[in-house]
Amino acid sequence: MTPAVARFRNILDFTLAAMLRRKGKNLLLLSMFTLVISVFASILLFTHSLRHEAGLILKEAPEIIIQRLVAGRHDLIPLELGDRVSALPGVQMVTPRLWGYYFDPSTSATYTLVVPPTGQVPEGTVRIGVGVGRSRRVFPGKSLAMQGYDGKEHRFEIGELIPEESELVSSDLVIISAQDFRSLFSYPKGYATDLAVTVANPREISTVALKITESLPNTRVVTRNDMVNTYQSLFNWRSGVMALIFVSTLLSFAVFAWDRATGLSAEERRETGILKAIGWETSDILLMKLCEGAIISLLSFLGGCILAWVHIHYFWGSLFGSFLKGWSTLYPYFRLAPVLDLFQMSVLFMLTVPPYIAAILIPSWRAASMDPDTVMREP
Repeated sequence: MTPAVARFRNILDFTLAAMLRRKGKNLLLLSMFTLVISVFASILLFTHSLRHEAGLILKEAPEIIIQRLVAGRHDLIPLELGDRVSALPGVQMVTPRLWGYYFDPSTSATYTLVVPPTGQVPEGTVRIGVGVGRSRRVFPGKSLAMQGYDGKEHRFEIGELIPEESELVSSDLVIISAQDFRSLFSYPKGYATDLAVTVANPREISTVALKITESLPNTRVVTRNDMVNTYQSLFNWRSGVMALIFVSTLLSFAVFAWDRATGLSAEERRETGILKAIGWETSDILLMKLCEGAIISLLSFLGGCILAWVHIHYFWGSLFGSFLKGWSTLYPYFRLAPVLDLFQMSVLFMLTVPPYIAAILIPSWRAASMDPDTVMREP
């Protein structure tokens, strides 16, 4: 063992022994630091995981969606407009889509009714999300009653539940046939909710979208990238609000760190003076304090990240998940897989660990630079 390694080992042993002598204070500090980091790490993990999931889901979204606007509001679109869009260069296929929302007074929940573009649902039968079945207390083999726009009650046999693996997007979903959809909502023939456009060359999506806008000025053209950017902005905004709510915790820790930077306790100054008196160099004392700060800050950062991971993966982000997921009554119960963003974690590390270590080293350097006799005589 080289002298440098032996010196570092001895200093580390002394540091651990000194921390154990003040274990109550250090445990309180460790718990506070860990809590602060876990809160912000949870927000970062939850938001980034939602953005990741939304990106994966929107990969299957239509390349272009056309919505008709009347007085600035979304309205039903005539099917003949699809023929005009199909004639545009670069358009491979135009598919009418039928979907809408149904408010259920008995549960105060809003369901999303969708007619599948491929694969038919037998008339009189529906497939429902787990959230719908849970709120209405129904299961396959039972019937789902909904009041139509004609004032009559419509009953549909529940064919199956949509698998829980897809509950993030299907908790409030009701998949229904086109005939039943039009009957329930008194939907006029020859109209659709919107049009989904498939482009022959994906690199020409923006060009085709511009052509559609010029050809149909009374429509709103939404590309897949527009939807992705909207979700990204939404989750960024929500995470920012949550960060502001918990910023008071960070400010409290900042005040504590500043208090550490303004000076050591009488016991710590006396300990520094004794060490100087028995022959310790200033560099030895700074190395000891560096080890102390690194142990506390690194353990807090690691513990905070682990707590955040457990909070998101096993408790579904229950602390603030309802706010970040949205307003719907049917909150999806899903196990969100945390996705690490190394850049965000690095920023969190730089904003918490180095400032705390500096808050310890600065007053330690001041005390170590003073005369040992003067330090030990201080009250």
